[in-house]
Amino acid sequence: MNLLHGKLGPQFDALLFDNDGTLISSMESVHRCWTRWAREYGITEEDFAAVELHGRPAAEIIADLLPEDVRAAALARIEVLETEDVAGGVVLLPGTKELLSALPAGRWAVVTSATRPLAEARLREVGIDFPEMVAADDITRGKPDPEPFLLAAARLGVDPARCAVFEDAPAGLAAGRAAGMTTVALTTTHPAAELDADVIVRDLSAVSVLVGAEGLTIETDDRS
Repeated sequence: MNLLHGKLGPQFDALLFDNDGTLISSMESVHRCWTRWAREYGITEEDFAAVELHGRPAAEIIADLLPEDVRAAALARIEVLETEDVAGGVVLLPGTKELLSALPAGRWAVVTSATRPLAEARLREVGIDFPEMVAADDITRGKPDPEPFLLAAARLGVDPARCAVFEDAPAGLAAGRAAGMTTVALTTTHPAAELDADVIVRDLSAVSVLVGAEGLTIETDDRS
C-alpha cells in the first residue's frame, strides 16, 4: 500500500510501538556504549561493523560476536554501560508525546528489543508512561520473529489482526507482518526504500489517531 497520506481503520483495537527509533532516539548512546563494549572484548572493527545492532536483542548481537562461555558476562556489561548512559542520552522523537497522549490506556503497548530495565529507564528519562511493555526479557525469539508482537496482543486481550505496528527497522516490520498485523514504517533510521510496510511516514508527527466505538482509525499526512 505504502500510502503517505490517507486513512486506515477503524479496524484497530490496539497500537504496538517499537521504542528506540520510533518513540525515542538513543542512537548516539547506543553507538557510544556498543563501541566501548566491543573494544573491551577485543572485537575487531570489521567484525563489529558486519553485525546489525538496531532492532535486535543484545543477547542475539552478542551471540554473533562472542563464544558461549563469555556471553552472560558480556550481556551484563552492555546492560550496565547502556543504563548508565541513559541520562542525557535519550531524546523524544517528533510526535511521540502528542500521539501517545491521545490513546486510551490498554489500547497500546511498547514492544522493544531492549531489556525491561533499560527500556523503562529510557522511557522514564523522557517522561513517557506506558500501559504495557514486551521486552527482551519476556520472549524466547526476538524480531523478526512475530513472538514479541503476538505476546503484546495477547496481554492487551486483542486479536493480532486488529493491531497496527509502528516500527523503524526492517526486522521489526518483518515481525509485524509475520504476526498478521498492519505495519506503519517510520523513516527515522532507515530510508523508505529499505522499509516494507503498509504505510511509510517520516515520524509520528505525521500520524494521528481517532478513537471511536468501532475501534481506532489511523490517519497519516506526510507531505515531506
